[in-house]
Amino acid sequence: MPELPEVETIRRGLARLIVGKTISGSENYNSTKSFPNTTADVEQFLYGASVTDVRRRAKVLLIDLSSGYTLVTHLKMTGQIIIVEGGDRWGGGHPSDSFIHTLPDNTTRERLDFTDGSRLYFNDLRKFGWMKLYPSLEVPNIDFMQKVGPEPLEDTFTSKEFIPRIRRRNGTTVKAAILDQTVLAGVGNIYADEGLWGAKIHPATRVREVSDAALAELLQRIKDVMNLSIEKGGSTDKNYVDAEGKKGSYLKFANVFRREGQTCPRHPDVVIEKIRVAGRGTHICSVCQPMPQ
Repeated sequence: MPELPEVETIRRGLARLIVGKTISGSENYNSTKSFPNTTADVEQFLYGASVTDVRRRAKVLLIDLSSGYTLVTHLKMTGQIIIVEGGDRWGGGHPSDSFIHTLPDNTTRERLDFTDGSRLYFNDLRKFGWMKLYPSLEVPNIDFMQKVGPEPLEDTFTSKEFIPRIRRRNGTTVKAAILDQTVLAGVGNIYADEGLWGAKIHPATRVREVSDAALAELLQRIKDVMNLSIEKGGSTDKNYVDAEGKKGSYLKFANVFRREGQTCPRHPDVVIEKIRVAGRGTHICSVCQPMPQ
């Protein structure tokens, strides 16, 4: 599944590509699960509507329409959005031969047609992803939106808000706490490992054992590594590409994630270890991140 920087990278690309376009029609390819919208809603709120904005909340894309509705889109594990315009093609999501195949193909679940002749294809090999129309004013009231935590990259989200939120999980490991989407939105395994290494905190440390100063440093390190990932086009270079079909390059710059057996950037005589914390494979430097007493 993509993490927040991957979805943000795709969002930025789509904002450049589809904002201002008007939807003229659509076709569903026998997949009501992927596009669970009634014919009446599609005809009234999708057809004839222009794309006014492309936003993101946690790992969910929000395509706002002039009709007052939003196409809430979750790529899940294998979702793709591909735009075909004349002889050009742009895509974002799980890389597969669909980026070069004639579309629709056997992974296509929905197609949106624009008045300028371009088309948006929503592909999903495993059919876990979806695109669903909601009244824009109701989007904040969706159950997921009510539960998900603050956006870590918002300038207004600071340690002053973060520390009380994570201390609600004082009895859990710090890694489990930052993976909890109700504490922070969109932080997954890669950014948890990288942020904890940056802050020199062992992932198995209980939150109550981490000082406020160290938690503030952790939040800053998570922000830094996410921003670097977005700058590099996303992190999941084996699974995700951006809206122009380029693979993310962040993992080439990772300090610990997937670097087990390699040396720590801070301690060239120490090898990165892979352990298990919070049910996830976890990468650490035993010197940077000593085991809590």
